[in-house]
Amino acid sequence: MIHFVLLISRQGKVRLTKWYSPYAQKERTKVVRELSGLILTRGPKLCNFVEWRGFKVAYKRYASLYFCMCIDADDNELECLEIIHHYVEILDRYFGNVCELDLIFNFHKAYYILDEVLLAGELQESSKKSVARVIAAQDTMVENAKEQANSLTNIIAQATK
Repeated sequence: MIHFVLLISRQGKVRLTKWYSPYAQKERTKVVRELSGLILTRGPKLCNFVEWRGFKVAYKRYASLYFCMCIDADDNELECLEIIHHYVEILDRYFGNVCELDLIFNFHKAYYILDEVLLAGELQESSKKSVARVIAAQDTMVENAKEQANSLTNIIAQATK
């Protein structure tokens, strides 16, 4: 089971967090500080797995971001790296060569995509096409809602003139 997902920049700034196990806010802050210090200081030639507090943390660096997942000690680390890669590929398809700024300015989309891939700390959808279809449908619904809101605003503005 995946306990949490962290996206950390090379400067140590947290870009995305998703918690699947209960942690108090103070504990979350401590976990992020500990892991960012641990992972950012590791050399590029070292393996992408760290044993930490009885768990395993699998991480992978893509461009300027570290994608980290904390899993149980008996879970498969390579599967976790595959899930990270799967998520990055979906982000890449959606944003077209995703970068850190895409995740900063469209964090709600990054969370939505993560929620489509993972559910309660387990892989929910392994098909990239299926995730892309669901995301496109959600984008369409958002656009329709915006159009309806704009038309309602226009109707109200005309009625109050």
